[in-house]
Amino acid sequence: MKIEIEIPEYSDDKGITRTWEDGYDINAKIFGNEIVIEANKEGLITLAKHLLALAQENIDSGFHFHYEDMHGLEDGSVSFVIEKK
Repeated sequence: MKIEIEIPEYSDDKGITRTWEDGYDINAKIFGNEIVIEANKEGLITLAKHLLALAQENIDSGFHFHYEDMHGLEDGSVSFVIEKK
């Protein structure tokens, strides 16, 4: 399987742009001491794009994305943050 993904480049003026695939579905739950992230194909591609965006060379350590049920996740999902180290 080959998927081509375009990642918007970070710029000091615009910052970083996150894109979301049409029809994405992402849900996050906590089971015991584990975080479980469930996603359909479009949701997984969306998360992959976000991770690749954070991996850009010119993005500083500490830059992060918040995911919440009112911003990107299904209702009832637990919030989580992905941060560049």
